Amino acid sequence: MRKKPLDSASKPVENFVEHPKTLAELRAGIVAGITKAADLAASYYERIAQKNPRLNVYLSLTKERALAQAARVDDAAAKGDPLGPLAGIPVGIKDVLVMRGAPATAGSKILQGYRPPYDATAVSRLEAAGAVLLGKINCDEFAMGSSNENSAYGPVRNPVDTERVPGGSSGGSAAAVASNMAVATLGSDTGGSIRQPASFCGVVGVLPTYGRVSRYGLIAFASSLDRVGPFASNVRDAATMLSVIAGHDPHDATSSPAPVPDYAAESDQGVERLRIGVPAEYFAEGLDPEVRACIEAGITALQAAGCTIKPVNLPHTKYAVPVYYLIATAEASANLARFDGVRYGPRSKDSATLADMYRHSRDEGFGAEVKRRILLGTYALSAGYYDAYYLKAQQVRRILAEEYLRAFNEVDAIVTPTAPTPAFKLGEKTGDPLAMYLADIYTVTASLAGICGVTVPCGATKAGLPVGMQVLARHLNESTAFRVARAVEAAKL
Repeated sequence: MRKKPLDSASKPVENFVEHPKTLAELRAGIVAGITKAADLAASYYERIAQKNPRLNVYLSLTKERALAQAARVDDAAAKGDPLGPLAGIPVGIKDVLVMRGAPATAGSKILQGYRPPYDATAVSRLEAAGAVLLGKINCDEFAMGSSNENSAYGPVRNPVDTERVPGGSSGGSAAAVASNMAVATLGSDTGGSIRQPASFCGVVGVLPTYGRVSRYGLIAFASSLDRVGPFASNVRDAATMLSVIAGHDPHDATSSPAPVPDYAAESDQGVERLRIGVPAEYFAEGLDPEVRACIEAGITALQAAGCTIKPVNLPHTKYAVPVYYLIATAEASANLARFDGVRYGPRSKDSATLADMYRHSRDEGFGAEVKRRILLGTYALSAGYYDAYYLKAQQVRRILAEEYLRAFNEVDAIVTPTAPTPAFKLGEKTGDPLAMYLADIYTVTASLAGICGVTVPCGATKAGLPVGMQVLARHLNESTAFRVARAVEAAKL
């Protein structure tokens, strides 16, 4: 589907994006009056105009809202008023999170033209902290995919190698940070959709504990698995982003009331004497040798930083992919029933009966992968199969969660590869859904268990393709995951 080109911006006084700075550095410049938030926003819009036609990261821009926010930040800075932790920071939003008045497509034709009247909680918290919201970012349709090739609006390209995928489903959010078309972004992760793109694009991605960040305003895929989390170019920036968006929300009954720490400050504490678990199940057949070498180098760096390395066992990991694709598709089948041409979505005009209208509207609006998952989930929930498939999958899910809890009695964090391979080429796996699903083999277990994790860059292949290390920690222990990720980052592998 062809899109209109996105607006460009007038040339700013200083081109900030050619010399990237950390979130803290940019904010400090705005507080001191050295940098204008309006100029920073203009610089990023210019960058988007230059890069987006090739990478296809942004689906729409919210320029009027962004510049109004930048003006408010500049006005407050000029008056010496206190500024929020993200004051003037340009941020992009994955298009499964709603923003008031902006298109919300979830990468699907069936939501074309939908402009929600409210903000997702994570979005409103970013703006309350001073962030400048640049626009909505491309993703796999309804967050279903591992390559960002399932979007109805065309695939996103990996900035490291434009012939390769950025990962999915939040590939656009990862690519935006990797190409410096945003300082930070929001994505969603159901089975690896933040962590795997972060690995493929060489950025930091965070999977918060289930319930740590409100899902209010997130277009649902699988409600017991969906989570909202940030991307950034470094661990400390990602930690700052999480502190802003985390916390209880009365609009989301599953959100945790636990206090939100200053994750950035806690990430500075170091890792000496931390116990790091390494599960053999994640280093078995199918792991690319170059990826293995990078992760082993990261483990060696952690040991040199004062960590104790211990083997741990997670024997039910081999069942995680089938368990995930039963539970996630079953929940998707239920959640996507609302998109029927009556409650949501365009209505097919070529229908003689109500049943035909439902069938035609959904057939025309949904892409092939979404249809595949709806069919799989509907089958798993159908009479005679519920107990054999969905119920059994939930039982194995509980076993997986208990294995992690036992492991965290012995270690403070677990490290693994994020993905079995570096970024693969566009079109390489589109004809083989099973091969595509196996790209999530190292990420779905943490999703099923509800624990938290961070993907941090951990070297690169000989061809220069990024490799990410996944750092997992027990529920609500994001601080430890950030500490370990900072140590890997500091090793500069």
